Amino acid sequence: MTAHVHTLNQPQRFALITVSDTRTLENDESGRVMQEMTQIAGHNVVFREIISDEPATIKYLLQDLVGKADVACLSGGTGISRRDRTFEAVSELLEKTLSGFGELFRALSYDEIGAAAMLSRAIAGLYRDMIVFVMPGSPSAVRLAMDRLILPQTAHLAGELRKH
Repeated sequence: MTAHVHTLNQPQRFALITVSDTRTLENDESGRVMQEMTQIAGHNVVFREIISDEPATIKYLLQDLVGKADVACLSGGTGISRRDRTFEAVSELLEKTLSGFGELFRALSYDEIGAAAMLSRAIAGLYRDMIVFVMPGSPSAVRLAMDRLILPQTAHLAGELRKH
């Protein structure tokens, strides 16, 4: 039992990815929020980058992060415009989905922004040995997802993933 508890308390390795065609490191508020919240929670940020919303780029990056990160958080590309393709790219890779993440994210968002919450296609799941979260690109959406859903459950998810 001690080994399992130790795994739960270990800092996880986070990859933080902003999906945007317009943001830079200087104006990437959502990426900054993800990084600050992750570090404050005691985890390690091993990768942070801004990439365009190109499915091939997203898939290649996630494949490359396997073994280097325990958790990948992608911010952006979850809406319904033509350029919002993060959902499609990630959902094609996921081996198991965590449907509750998107459901809970939209429910919590509804309390803050009303019916516009239905426009979010937030998703989460497992890809190889990595937990992947996709959330909208606004700083308030990132704050909500990180604070209420991702960071409180990361250790538990990592423990479950490594159980067998």
